Amino acid sequence: MMTTAVNVMPTPVVVSWSGGKDSTLMLERLLDDPSVVVRALITTVSSVYDRISIHGVRRSILRAQASSLGLPLHEILLGATSSNDDYAAAFAAGLRALEQAYPDIRTMAFGDLYLADVRQYRETLLGEHGWLGVYPLWGEATPALARYFVRRGYIATLTCVDTHQLAPDFAGRPFNDALLDTLPMSVDPCGENGEFHTCVTDGPIFRTPIVVHTGEQLLRDDRFQYCDLIEGMDTEPMAAGTFGR
Repeated sequence: MMTTAVNVMPTPVVVSWSGGKDSTLMLERLLDDPSVVVRALITTVSSVYDRISIHGVRRSILRAQASSLGLPLHEILLGATSSNDDYAAAFAAGLRALEQAYPDIRTMAFGDLYLADVRQYRETLLGEHGWLGVYPLWGEATPALARYFVRRGYIATLTCVDTHQLAPDFAGRPFNDALLDTLPMSVDPCGENGEFHTCVTDGPIFRTPIVVHTGEQLLRDDRFQYCDLIEGMDTEPMAAGTFGR
């Protein structure tokens, strides 16, 4: 008796993109997975500060990342300060926009590693709108992931440091073996507990590098040390207080 092969179409996915190393490793994993196809990136952006939320990276660099990755970028816009309700409403609006742009997509991928409460929060938000979440890196050992990121040749810079968990002078440092060797034992090598955030500017999945240099630094809320990244030869200084969360 002959059997007929069934062609299973890959699942279309939108990637929750922060511009940092975990998002990059997650995207790399998805691009190598024949069971999925990545259609676009979506990023939460502070419309007031014109920067990626939390990470404090300029919107122009975010857009340069998307261009280098060859993927469409969609942005969820937040105000200067946003409550949980504000975020949920903005997230829902972002999902509706994605549904209009990609009617066949109901799956979003995240770079979360092990924080169960964060994952549950995402699952709740997605589930309210008929979406599913996938977590390609979930449960993997963070020391190995951090070293793999460096070994693969990715280039990243620490753009935000929680000074309650890590010394402020780590802001602006490159994410490399030397940095990993000097991290305190209490700090997760991938910064999964919010110890630090990064911006990736080159690596195997990027078509062209994004040339940046470090600029001024700013402490916000007496806790978060930000380091500005500036594209190319642009030397425009940041205005006081321009790092949004």
